Amino acid sequence: MKYLKNAFELYINSSIHVSLAVVAFTLISFLHYDQEIDEELVFFIFFASITGYNFVKYAGIAKLHHLSLARNLRLIQIFSFFSFIALVYFTFQMPVRVLIATAVLGLFTLFYAVPFLGENKNLRSLPGLKIFIIAVVWAGTTVLLPVINAEGILGTEILVDFIQRLMLVVVLTLPFEIRDLRYDDESLGTIPQRLGVFMTKVFGLLLTFLIFSAELIQSSFSSSRFLALTVILLLSGIMLWKAGRDQKRYYCSFWVEAVPVFYLGVYWIILHYLPQIPF
Repeated sequence: MKYLKNAFELYINSSIHVSLAVVAFTLISFLHYDQEIDEELVFFIFFASITGYNFVKYAGIAKLHHLSLARNLRLIQIFSFFSFIALVYFTFQMPVRVLIATAVLGLFTLFYAVPFLGENKNLRSLPGLKIFIIAVVWAGTTVLLPVINAEGILGTEILVDFIQRLMLVVVLTLPFEIRDLRYDDESLGTIPQRLGVFMTKVFGLLLTFLIFSAELIQSSFSSSRFLALTVILLLSGIMLWKAGRDQKRYYCSFWVEAVPVFYLGVYWIILHYLPQIPF
């Protein structure tokens, strides 16, 4: 059991789980746009997510030269290095248009972690911005990159999809912000710090309603996508409402972050095994 527990913690702490969530959202976009899945783009996004998340979480600890790291942290450092090598390989398989878009999103990630506004000041430290920067990067990666890769047109429908995904990521990030209330500095000005826990949950439920409403007016309305999205909005709302300052250890880091993977599974089952529902 001890080895299983260590393996599970390594799986979570090495950002594999959250990166699979990013990939799940990306695959949902492929399904929605009826695109053939580009495996190289999927692997590119997977390894970019691992590299980016581990850089944000551990670069300040590891300093790239620290030799007295805990065993798991050393393993994560080694794993991150090989993930970066894989990222470099898949980078050379990507078209220039994807790399340009990725570079823009990468700058958000870089400036989120690296102080560039003075001593210990980065995008994360700017009041109220933290959650929205995360949402922009996730939505840009999982909605825009597949479209750009397929040389699609970034029209109104794609913009609505981008905003819906951004809002869904915000909803899924709110339980983390509620959990971190006891740790976050007041200067961060997170949504729970400003609104309180109850009103944060109300704000999140309002976002789920907006996502639901936006789906109803989409010109390319799909009953399969609508049903899958409705299920996930209900699940996301329930998980947000149950979130509190005192959470079980893996409530957010495993269960909440697993919602995109569950979303993919629900969408795929509905798409392949249920008939289209006439509306």
